[in-house]
Amino acid sequence: MVLGTPNVPASAASVSAVPGTLHGTVTGASKPLPGARVTLFAGSRTGVRELGHATTDATGSFAISYAPPAAGVLYVEAAPADDHRLLLRSVVAVGEGGAVPARTVSRVRVNELTTVAAGYALAQFSGPRGVDGPGPGLQNAAATAFNLADPVTGGPGEVVTNADNGTANETLATLDTLANLVSLCVSDTVRCDRMLRLATPVGGTAPRDTVQAVLNLVRNPTLSPAGLHDLARTASHYTPALAAPPMAWILALRYTDTDLYSPGRIAFDAKGNAWTSNNWLPGTQNPTPYISVLDPTGRPILGSPIQGGGMKGGDWGAAVAPDGSVWMSSYGGNSVAHYSATGRPLSPPAGWKNGGLIHPQGIAVDQRGNVWIANNYGLETAPGLGNVVVYPHGDPSKAITITGGGLNHPFAVQIDGFGRAWVTNAGLGGAQLVNTRLAPLIGKFSGSVTVIGPDFRPTASSPIESSSFKWPLSIAIDSRNNAWINSYLSSEITELRPDGTVAGVHKLPERTLPWSVAVDGSDRVWVAGFLTPSVWTLCGADTTACPPGSTTGTILSPAQGYRNKAIQHLTAVQVDQSGNVWLANNWSHIVPPAGGTGLVELIGLATPVCTPLTPVPTRPSAATATACPSRTTAATPPTGKQAGTGTHPYTVRPGDTLATIGRAHGESWQALYEKNRTAVGHDPNLITPGLRLTLL
Repeated sequence: MVLGTPNVPASAASVSAVPGTLHGTVTGASKPLPGARVTLFAGSRTGVRELGHATTDATGSFAISYAPPAAGVLYVEAAPADDHRLLLRSVVAVGEGGAVPARTVSRVRVNELTTVAAGYALAQFSGPRGVDGPGPGLQNAAATAFNLADPVTGGPGEVVTNADNGTANETLATLDTLANLVSLCVSDTVRCDRMLRLATPVGGTAPRDTVQAVLNLVRNPTLSPAGLHDLARTASHYTPALAAPPMAWILALRYTDTDLYSPGRIAFDAKGNAWTSNNWLPGTQNPTPYISVLDPTGRPILGSPIQGGGMKGGDWGAAVAPDGSVWMSSYGGNSVAHYSATGRPLSPPAGWKNGGLIHPQGIAVDQRGNVWIANNYGLETAPGLGNVVVYPHGDPSKAITITGGGLNHPFAVQIDGFGRAWVTNAGLGGAQLVNTRLAPLIGKFSGSVTVIGPDFRPTASSPIESSSFKWPLSIAIDSRNNAWINSYLSSEITELRPDGTVAGVHKLPERTLPWSVAVDGSDRVWVAGFLTPSVWTLCGADTTACPPGSTTGTILSPAQGYRNKAIQHLTAVQVDQSGNVWLANNWSHIVPPAGGTGLVELIGLATPVCTPLTPVPTRPSAATATACPSRTTAATPPTGKQAGTGTHPYTVRPGDTLATIGRAHGESWQALYEKNRTAVGHDPNLITPGLRLTLL
């Protein structure tokens, strides 16, 4: 680490472990805090270590001499000697091992604002012993704290106050409101106690101090918005503050770059850099020749925007291969573009067209390095068009074209732990529309899912059909190999088991028109809305990662989703190794159509995942030799009955009715009742949880 200018990152080459001294001041409620104990910690994949401590003088000042480690992060904590409910924290250094240069400040002001910034940025790495965890997620998270608060001045960071944020969205005001809440514990015992009670999660215990209270809010953003806002209004040390209660305690930052306009899809590399496709040139609907690459703090890198390789109007295809290279679909170029890990175009000037690509969309890379491309055929309306093209081990010259299995205008492709490719089909016939005014819609609405094995053949059970599929677009696989599919027109999320049977259908608010879905390291499901600019979180298959009383499919976000003025009409949601949720602002206005501006980061809300996906979401671990495992293929996939291909058992869950089960599985309640009359009994409205039914 290097002692240097706070706002100018030091180069990695200059990093050394020479002894240094950290000078600082501790303030609370805008006044110096004398007699406070200040401790400097180092956090890394091996744990937390104290580097030194001091006591503040009458002016709140202190100095700590220390020998910095080479990796991890440094942070300070400060607490008054007589009241440990007030605990302040600030990040002071980011070590090597992340995607940003190592950086250390030699002077720090520790206050409520730096406490909130550190709490949100490092939420997924903070525990009872302090801040630690695997890189590069740990280092990248610490670097993000500088975007929220400047540790040298103790004021807001340069990103949260810039033209893309500042007064353009609610994040700065939310940051100040949270800091005012922390300030209540400086001298107001009654209001401090009330704040800690309101920051207690359902079924949990009250936070012991202000650091834990902040962590509770980032991990449970819907806690007591009205009550906490009323309390925060009794303090005014930080302005501007929120004028009204928020829907949720989230901090969202928007990042922009030259020609980063109408972004389509996001993919993260192993360092945590965000690669994104772009649809149009700024201010137009002309296809763009550029892709964008941002580091974990939102700064353009690798010469971004990058031109070449056949890019012409990037759309919804973006994936990182095991070798670090990046593949993106070029919708307007009828090709795919390929880039090295350093951003150098590897594909020819017209892109790779092998396999007869026509308006390709989704792209995925499997455990063997095979590149899978959903060859969508764009706006063609005849049913049955489209196929999947595979470049074995990334070699376009050996292209394989896959047909059959119900492939029909394929849109997204995702790989499961068994090496199978799950493909959403955005069209499903439409014979009833022939010779009608709606004939142009043939092949575009309704839908199905095709599963293709590692042998490049559709499985015998494909296509998987469900009445819940209404133009299915995105697909995500969880750690248990369940597939989650969002249907654009019905605003529903369908959960498929590994054998393809429907496990549940989960309804979002009307007019959401969800475009994209992702799964985090706790199997929680994140959904991005296109018509409604919001983000929803659903409890996934692991209900232990959700609040008490939650079941799979329970909406954990506000009913109308997480909202912020930074968020526009979205086509992508992805989770990084630090637990941040990234969004692609594809459109800014629906009528008239206008491209969206930048990427948005929701800080600290999700459980981190290894990137690139391995391919199922895996949480990085400090307990293993490497934070993320290599891509491996699991054992033989399950061989159950597929939806629509025979019968299979279903165990009744609490709250189930024949009507809800029927809707989820494409059967009428009357048909279910006739088939299960013996088990159900005379009253079809009374079915007991645990009862086994037979479904188609």
